[in-house]
Amino acid sequence: MFPCLWECPFWAAMMRSGWSAIPQAATAPRIPPTRLALHHFDVSYSLQLKDLWPSVRAGLLCEQKYGALLNNFSPVDHVAQELELQNATDFVSEAPKKAQRSQRGAAAEEAGREESRAQEGSGEGRTVTQAETMTQAEMSPPLPASISSNIKCYTFPRGDITRFRPARPDTLGLLDYYLMDAASLLPVLALNVQPDDFVLDLCAAPGGKTLALLQTGVCGHLAANDVSISRTKRLYQILHSYVPKEIRETVSVTSCDGRDWEQLEGGTFHKVLVDVPCTTDRHSVMEDDNNIFHRRRTKERQMLPMLQLQLLMAGILATKPGGEVVYSTCSLSPLQNEYVIERAVEIAETQFNISIHVEDLSYFRMLFQDTFSFFSGCRLGELVLPHLTANFGPMYFCKLRRM
Repeated sequence: MFPCLWECPFWAAMMRSGWSAIPQAATAPRIPPTRLALHHFDVSYSLQLKDLWPSVRAGLLCEQKYGALLNNFSPVDHVAQELELQNATDFVSEAPKKAQRSQRGAAAEEAGREESRAQEGSGEGRTVTQAETMTQAEMSPPLPASISSNIKCYTFPRGDITRFRPARPDTLGLLDYYLMDAASLLPVLALNVQPDDFVLDLCAAPGGKTLALLQTGVCGHLAANDVSISRTKRLYQILHSYVPKEIRETVSVTSCDGRDWEQLEGGTFHKVLVDVPCTTDRHSVMEDDNNIFHRRRTKERQMLPMLQLQLLMAGILATKPGGEVVYSTCSLSPLQNEYVIERAVEIAETQFNISIHVEDLSYFRMLFQDTFSFFSGCRLGELVLPHLTANFGPMYFCKLRRM
């Protein structure tokens, strides 16, 4: 699809970075893929994360923390009350309230300091300082106008390792909530779906983010695609378990190669989610089954950044001018994260004459810092780091606007 991809510094760096299999003698004992993955991560992520790596490593190797995405298609008031009695909170609705309180508190403190200084000076100085204080308050970074309030996801506080009970069906047979890594909601929140948007979930299976998109209640049309037929069956199961028939029938589910989507419906969608296949770092160090660090999957692993780049380009080309794309992975690797973004922006400009603006998502750190541990060293996008007190992620997400 993009022949010049093979001739780029990004690809050369990827091939030099230790993505090839660890050499083994023919008679050497077979090393479990989880150990290969951990060895690879110890080498690469210790350089990337430095002093943070030991705590991130411990988080990856411990039990993951979950959030409960409430199903708005099922009566949820009693479920919310039950969860709140267990000290769980809806992190989506609570975050803006906490951030606004924090901003107001900081502004009040600053105003108090300025007033104290002004009282030590002349009347003229007092007037000028108060005006300056007002200007500083007005210049404070504004909170985003619309983090979808329709999405409700409950999490337990930092350090609380309480487990959620299994989901239960209501009188119509729909399950009351969906258990997922709460950090997986952040790409959906970043996409910021608006009423009547045409939305594409390019790599939709197993279905958690597709379900979250439906929970917004505002999609004009939702197309959910995944290349794997077996994974698409899992997507159908999720939709059948959580979504009423009349809503399910409005979702277009396909099993196409996402790299070819531009040829099917190019320039069609207002919003596109590209949650690409990746090294799934947590799974890779915990589960030998279906592990991409298995020796027979070495070539597949080496090709991941190329696949991710092609999928992101397909997502960009599927978007209308003025539309937005959110790219996400559950990997810590900059080769699968920022480097893919940078290369996609370059290719869009040079090969397709499409200008791409990388959106600033730093406000997510301010909004959700009480729930997630964010990595401050991301050059583009945001990265949630696993941490023993808040063991979500890893989750990388970056938002692009097609100009």
